[in-house]
Amino acid sequence: MADTPDPQRPTLRHDFTLPEVRAIHDTPLFELVDRARAVHRQYHAENEVQLCTLLSVKTGGCPEDCGYCSQSSHHETHVKGEAMLSVDTVIASARAAKERGATRFCMGAAWREPKEGPNFERVLAMVRGVKAEGLEACVTLGMLTDSQAERLKEAGLDAYNHNLDTSRAHYRSIITTRTFDDRLATLRRVRGAGITVCSGGIIGLGESIDDRCAMLIELATLEPHPESVPINALVRIEGTPLAAMPPVDPLDFVRLIATARILMPKSRVRLSAGRSSLTREAQLLALYAGANSIFYGDQLLTTPNPEEDADTELMRAAGLRAQAPSV
Repeated sequence: MADTPDPQRPTLRHDFTLPEVRAIHDTPLFELVDRARAVHRQYHAENEVQLCTLLSVKTGGCPEDCGYCSQSSHHETHVKGEAMLSVDTVIASARAAKERGATRFCMGAAWREPKEGPNFERVLAMVRGVKAEGLEACVTLGMLTDSQAERLKEAGLDAYNHNLDTSRAHYRSIITTRTFDDRLATLRRVRGAGITVCSGGIIGLGESIDDRCAMLIELATLEPHPESVPINALVRIEGTPLAAMPPVDPLDFVRLIATARILMPKSRVRLSAGRSSLTREAQLLALYAGANSIFYGDQLLTTPNPEEDADTELMRAAGLRAQAPSV
């Protein structure tokens, strides 16, 4: 399904080149943010932010070797393998998230790919339960087969998260247990099943600015664009290969948010992992530049997130409102 043109708005494109995107990214910051804000206002409610909650339903023991991840069995970190949560536990968490204002509930399992059997059936039951609570349901389970994608759709799944993480050129420096094309194949299966796509990336992995721009181009090449584009800053976790990377410059984070907004005007750009290392002012600038979703709650899978009271105060101070439920 291609994006439908709107004569009142700029044409949505899928043919950006690296020099073109690099020029956008390198625009003087105030000019870049102004341009991104103008695009944002054409496609989205101006002061509205969607609140999402992310829960790890199966933690640790993942066979992938992603260099940033505390849940990889290849790394010695504070995270140990845990049993999968019960459906009742997950639905109770979803209900609590809804009471705190979240409209989207995301569930993550530390798998390379889900295996057929009781655990996958449990995920399907979780999706049905979250939908019954009146929330958008999103999962991230690793690679999928066509049949699994179709069954998730039948269960009512709204969105599937599968990040590209970085550029194709930099990818092998971060992950060796699956390929960049494996990730794109999963996104095609998700789209083919009629599930919306949630896919973004991480900065601070030792990548170049060209890598960051190339990652956004990969996403903007997809037709239609991903409905959801999470932008993450590396959370440096002891025991992972990337633990000693320098911290991400907050203005680099804002630049990537603004560039993503310009390239993918209709997508919901999400402030994701690493937000706890940003000042209030940097978070507000990112929201001004086109981000319109935050993950709400004190933890994202296994990494820290700003406390809910801090987020509530941030939104109050800025005059932002939480998106109303739409399911």
